[in-house]
Amino acid sequence: MLALFNLGGTEIILILAIALLLFGGKKLPELAKGLGQGIKEFKKATGNASETVREAMEDASTRRLSPAPADAERTASTVSPGPTDVPANV
Repeated sequence: MLALFNLGGTEIILILAIALLLFGGKKLPELAKGLGQGIKEFKKATGNASETVREAMEDASTRRLSPAPADAERTASTVSPGPTDVPANV
């Protein structure tokens, strides 16, 4: 994951040193715990959303549409004329 941000060891140590100076030694474990819980909840939520989408796709693929009744079928001959059939001089 760190390769994604293109961070090396020096950059990580520098970031941790700045965080230590800003928040202090007592607050860092609390912040790390909160960050870990937030990431855990995010992964749980995305997993639930992915599962819901997957189930919806499976339902849609297994559901078959019932054929329309014979009297409800429309063909080109039964369609009413469109606006292009209006005389031009109107």
